[in-house]
Amino acid sequence: MDKKQWTILASLVGVFLFAYYVNFASDKVQNAIIEAFYMLQWYVRYHTLACVVPAMFIAGAIATFFSKEAVLRHLGPKANKVEAYGVASVSGTVLAVCSCSVLPMFAGIYRVGAGLGPASAFLYSGPAINVMAIFLTARVLGFELGIARVIGAVVFAVVIGLFMAILFRRDEADRTAAVMQLPDPPPAKRRGWQTVLFFACMIVFLVFSDWANPSQTIIEKKDGTRMHVTVRIRTAEQYQVQLEAPLGDLPKGEKLPVNIAEIVSEHDHTPEGYEWVAWVYHQRWWFAGACFLGVLAMVWRWFDREELGEWMDQTWSFSKSIIPLLFGGVLVTGFVGALIPEEAVASLVGDNSLRSNLVASVIGSMWYFATLTEIPILEALRGLGMARGPALALLLAGPALSLPSIAVIYSVIGFKKTFAFCMLTVIMSTVVGMVFGWIYV
Repeated sequence: MDKKQWTILASLVGVFLFAYYVNFASDKVQNAIIEAFYMLQWYVRYHTLACVVPAMFIAGAIATFFSKEAVLRHLGPKANKVEAYGVASVSGTVLAVCSCSVLPMFAGIYRVGAGLGPASAFLYSGPAINVMAIFLTARVLGFELGIARVIGAVVFAVVIGLFMAILFRRDEADRTAAVMQLPDPPPAKRRGWQTVLFFACMIVFLVFSDWANPSQTIIEKKDGTRMHVTVRIRTAEQYQVQLEAPLGDLPKGEKLPVNIAEIVSEHDHTPEGYEWVAWVYHQRWWFAGACFLGVLAMVWRWFDREELGEWMDQTWSFSKSIIPLLFGGVLVTGFVGALIPEEAVASLVGDNSLRSNLVASVIGSMWYFATLTEIPILEALRGLGMARGPALALLLAGPALSLPSIAVIYSVIGFKKTFAFCMLTVIMSTVVGMVFGWIYV
């Protein structure tokens, strides 16, 4: 059997064993199943249309309109290393999106011929070097942790990319040769500035549509209860919130559901200095709409029907291979996360030992974090006793990896390269977390 057939067999065996052995009568398992579908609904309602779908169109456009010669020249194995890794390692500061948006673009540039090293650097840096997340990390969790996060993320992107390029240099040489055998695309029908403007408009649309709200929320309920919270998950019927101030006998950091039908009003509680970020969040669809109209105008004036057909084919190709894996990964993450309470996690990461940092790195590499959600989660874990070293380890491993992203990465570059990427991320996060913990006890 080929690799694909083995993958199908392993998936079937996994589903069989799960269905055979899980005790569905257990309240804990039933709650975990409900939580998994809550998380999927939250993901579908607030992330799929806003970030995954636009990213698919960008990935399709990359595969359709990018010249393989240009990609190889700037991001290929023989490209200038300073240029290739420099651009890839700081891309997150421009994109400011979560891993779900980066994954299709990673698949797009890799398919066109980008080297594994620069593509891996881009894959890590895209969600990890989010300027807003870094500043909020420094504000909420401490200046040292914020600085360590940004330095660690940039260095990680370069080091991981270089190691991936070295480990798989023979495979990359064969892949580059195969890419060069592909037929050349027809001559560009647009000038260079038109192509740049077209992609810039789509990327800016994605940035605004996926813009994160830095604010906490003040909720007032029908019974007069006033709650200062961070909303972690929003579903059709309820919010799952984390208290940012004590409420009666409930301490800060407590998590509880709030039925939407019970809410009278809600408004933002924005951190000082982030008012403009919150303003952009509330106006984001106006900005995104302007970019969307700009893309439509360029498509109408500069592209013919044949090009658009190829673009849609490539977009559909990415969508049907990536979106089911994201949905499945989110379901699994919600299920497993509900079975493992944060108190249990915090009990394993209470010092700066190798074990604590390794546990934090592994958990971070499997947990799904939407943009900025890692900060209140980590704040709660710190309140439960998590040490500073494991906190940084989780921050470095978390945004770039998750069960959904690992599934997608595997579908793009295969098992060996995915395993190497994950191991490099986990090992480096563990080591840096330990060093940080020794310095800042």
